[in-house]
Amino acid sequence: MTPDTSYFEIRVATESRDLLAAQRLRYMVFVEELGGDGPWVDHQDRLEKDEFDPVYDHLILVDTRRDAATLDHVVGVYRLLTGARAREFGRFYCDSEYDLSLLRASGRRLLELGRSCVHPDYRGGAGMFLLWNALAGYVLDHNIEILFGVASFHGTQIEALKLPLAWLHHHHLAPPALRVRARAAHFQRMDLVPAADLDRRAAMVQMPALIKAYLRLGGTVGEGAYLDLPFNTTDVLVMMDTAAMSERHHRFYTRRHGDGV
Repeated sequence: MTPDTSYFEIRVATESRDLLAAQRLRYMVFVEELGGDGPWVDHQDRLEKDEFDPVYDHLILVDTRRDAATLDHVVGVYRLLTGARAREFGRFYCDSEYDLSLLRASGRRLLELGRSCVHPDYRGGAGMFLLWNALAGYVLDHNIEILFGVASFHGTQIEALKLPLAWLHHHHLAPPALRVRARAAHFQRMDLVPAADLDRRAAMVQMPALIKAYLRLGGTVGEGAYLDLPFNTTDVLVMMDTAAMSERHHRFYTRRHGDGV
């Protein structure tokens, strides 16, 4: 049976309450659920925000049955910044964690993805598929060639994360021409277990769902992880080169609502 998705809307946030609701959802996930914090977090109003929000597009998943007046209506969000807008602003969010010189030098059209989260009640359902499908439309509309952004493991205890980090290092490193490197101040080696000693199943059990989804689309990672201590996460930079996707993955990723989805 096809799930009912008629109560969902997908749009780029244009109203202040949409952005506030996205920041409220981010607070719920990144602060209350995952224990993050930072200088811009507004605990009084329960908003996770930063200086980048005014220049990014916020692609939001809205449940029209929920109350927008109480900022309860946004149940999924992606924060997006094209390379062209980053040049105007002066930087990407990821610049603080990774040296992005190789990406900039590639001459390819870039899109940074960030602050991706979904309300706990909507994970694993049709809403996430709709959000990804809308993201694909955004990629097509802006002729994006490389998508990238940091994806996070919860916590910074590296011994507990050594299997998935090592799996990423040994099996999913980006090609040298695009292999950006985590900045030295918080650099964490990922080659923590020899390739011959890795068990794929054990590594994948610990791999966050978002990273697994990117890997299925042919995603690769930069050199080294970044320890984001205020947010209590271990970050890896994930890239997807649309030209390098397999035809099967490319067809999946670039489907549009108007193409029968």
